[in-house]
Amino acid sequence: MPESIEVLDMLGRVVKIQKPIQRIVSLVPSQTEFLYEIGLKDKIVGQTVFCIHPKSHFKKSKKIGGTKKVRFDELDELKPDFILCNKEENNEEIVEILSEKYPVWVSDIKNIDDAFYMMRSIGEIMDAESETESLLKNIESSLSQKKIRHQYSCLYLVWRNPYMAVGTDTFINHMLERSGFINLVKHSRYPELSAEDMQALNPEVILLSSEPYPFKEKHMEELQNLLPNSKILTVDGELFSWYGSRLLNSQPYFNELQRQLHKIKR
Repeated sequence: MPESIEVLDMLGRVVKIQKPIQRIVSLVPSQTEFLYEIGLKDKIVGQTVFCIHPKSHFKKSKKIGGTKKVRFDELDELKPDFILCNKEENNEEIVEILSEKYPVWVSDIKNIDDAFYMMRSIGEIMDAESETESLLKNIESSLSQKKIRHQYSCLYLVWRNPYMAVGTDTFINHMLERSGFINLVKHSRYPELSAEDMQALNPEVILLSSEPYPFKEKHMEELQNLLPNSKILTVDGELFSWYGSRLLNSQPYFNELQRQLHKIKR
């Protein structure tokens, strides 16, 4: 029998849900991958063009736009009974528009504890508690395998023209701290930095994220000329910023980064 319940999302919003949930739309790549991981692939009726994992399901999935440019008419055709959003990935206007028609659950992720809370909450809503707990146990085991050779001061860049860096109050900043990096940027969110700003910070390491900006070899050379004493690496942005089941792969990757940096002479 259908059951009507009320739950709180991570913004403290009351979300009314009709269970069992049969038709999910996810507008958050990290959370989409998590849904697949806990066995809900048959209930996912729509996702964004950025929900690229798992790759085995991406080509055949129904895409309804991007995280910030949703094709509402196509989404309506899917008749979802549950929509997943995120405070950072999806703007407030999208959440408000969708909430007029559908149950919309919004996450707000700043650290590992938030990520675990999100996964447990969704697992409970979807009646997939055992699958979720099994996944979280494996993530905890993986994250515990920390091998920090050295604490590096760093800049983590996500954009160019203008240069934009990761600041405080972000999940990426939390992951940097976990993986042996000291973020020199003390502004919140994603501040713009001039060449002079970066020179004044004088980081030991510059990390160039693989997303959203496609940094190339020429950009590394540009930055190396600007900061000749810094070690520069292009890094997998997903493993710093995705807060769902991809966390299984983050710590082994961070350990490998530490090994690579240890070998670079500057």
